[in-house]
Amino acid sequence: MDDIEQVRARYNVYLQVEKGLSANTAASYGDDVDKLLGYMAQSHKPVEEATLDDLETFVATLHDVGIAPRSTARIISGVKSFYKFLAAEGYTDSDPTRLLPAPKPGRHLPEVLSVDEIDRMIACIDMSSPLGQRNRAIIETLYGCGLRVSELTGLRISHIYSDEGYIIVDGKGDKQRLVPIDDIALEQIELYMKNTRSRQVVKRGNDDILFLNNRGSQLSRVMVFYIIKDLCERAGINKTVSPHTLRHSFATHLLEGGANLRAIQQMLGHESITTTEIYVHIDRSRLRQEILQHHPRNRHRQ
Repeated sequence: MDDIEQVRARYNVYLQVEKGLSANTAASYGDDVDKLLGYMAQSHKPVEEATLDDLETFVATLHDVGIAPRSTARIISGVKSFYKFLAAEGYTDSDPTRLLPAPKPGRHLPEVLSVDEIDRMIACIDMSSPLGQRNRAIIETLYGCGLRVSELTGLRISHIYSDEGYIIVDGKGDKQRLVPIDDIALEQIELYMKNTRSRQVVKRGNDDILFLNNRGSQLSRVMVFYIIKDLCERAGINKTVSPHTLRHSFATHLLEGGANLRAIQQMLGHESITTTEIYVHIDRSRLRQEILQHHPRNRHRQ
């Protein structure tokens, strides 16, 4: 086989060009493959000669070092993709992952913020500072549109259609979708554009990017995480919160308000309705809590 670094580079191109994956997703698959390559190097065996036994031992090693079943399942998915690529390119005659089972990760219900908690976060923003206006627009857009953090940081000014009440979002695999945006988020974006962004020196290549950092460049995903974490601490919210939490909250609150699951699927950009159905489970769990708390039989027992 060719030099493994050359093969890895071709695999990365394959993921982005032929499979249509985003750069971030392709990088995650690459990380999974690197774990396998490191293991096979320690075994002094070329990756194209790996057997099912080798891969089952690799998976067992992941378990031994404490990697969770959900993460293990994702790594196996990346490894399977890599061997399909190797077989398609003629680097190997057989696919040893064909019979490799993945652990059942179980269904994890993501953390959700209440409407009151989101209001408390917003109330903690210092609106007297230029960054405060930007951060308010960020929270309103994340929660109001249910965006992934990468979709937020890549949002373009030219993709905001205020009169129609829509934005164009560049989602996973460079797939675009139309997402409704509410008047509150539009108002905060307009104020941010007028009072903060218009006074910044914008670096070349960032003219159309909506949310910028202090240096006039595209805001990073890590920075959005820190903004949200800081606001939660200020608001006294003791939950494990990330930018994705606002996306989960958006979907859950829509479902609780009676929105159609298919409509939520389209707004979130989920290819499969199965991904969206996790929010049904969240809603059911809350319904059970309400029944336990308010049903007359349960009140009689208290």
